[in-house]
Amino acid sequence: MQFNFPDNVKLLSTPRYLQGGASKGGYGNFNLATHTGDNLDAVAHNRELLITHFDLPNTPKWLNQIHSNICLDAQSNDCEGDAVITREKSVICAVMTADCLPIFASNQSGTQVGVAHAGWQGILNGVIESFIEQFDERDLLIHFGAAISSKNLEVGKEVFEQFVTKDKKLSVAFAQIGEKYHLDIYQAARIILNNLGIKTMSGGNQCTAEQDKDYFSYRRDGVNSGRMAHLIWITT
Repeated sequence: MQFNFPDNVKLLSTPRYLQGGASKGGYGNFNLATHTGDNLDAVAHNRELLITHFDLPNTPKWLNQIHSNICLDAQSNDCEGDAVITREKSVICAVMTADCLPIFASNQSGTQVGVAHAGWQGILNGVIESFIEQFDERDLLIHFGAAISSKNLEVGKEVFEQFVTKDKKLSVAFAQIGEKYHLDIYQAARIILNNLGIKTMSGGNQCTAEQDKDYFSYRRDGVNSGRMAHLIWITT
C-alpha cells in the first residue's frame, strides 16, 4: 500500500491467501469472516494466524457490519456498525470487505485513527460522513483499500437516482451503459470527502473482482466469498 500516514500509525489489509491459512475452496485459504458459511474452526485458526503472522499488539475489534452509518469507538462494548475509531494506543480498529470500499483515516499527528466499511448502501446511508464526524479535526489523511472497480460494479437506475438525490455532484461517479449504471465507488467517496474538507487521499486503483489472486470478491465469487480484514492502530 502506498500512503503517507504518520510513522506511529500502522495499516494492514489482509490477502486472500496466506501461508498456513486453513480455509478451503472458494474461501481462498485466509478468510476471516464467520458469517460466510466457511468452517468456523478454520476462521478461528485464521484469526489467530492473523495476530501471530503480523505480530499484532491486540485482537482486532470485529464488527457486525450492517451497511449502516454507525461509527463506534473501539473501546465501547457495541459491535454493530460499519466504522470504528480510536485514540488509544495498540487498540486495533477493523472492518471486513469483499468488494466494498475500506476507508482508512488518521489525523496528522497520529493520535486518532479509524477505518470505515463503505459499500454503496453504506455511502447512501451516510457512513462516510458519520465516520469523519468522529474525528476531532478535519485535516485528515485518507487511504482507500481495495474495492471493486466501476467496470464491475453494475447497479440499477434506482441506485443512481438515490445517489443523485443525496448529492447531485455524485452523478459524475456513474457511467450509463444501456439501462444500467456503473458506479465508481472510489470517486463517490472522494466527492463526499472533498465536501467534508478533506483533500489528502491515496489509493483507489485496485479491483477486487479482477484481481482474484489477491482479493475476495462477493460479485465474482457469490455468497460463499470470504472476507479480507482492514486494520489500523496507533503504535506509540
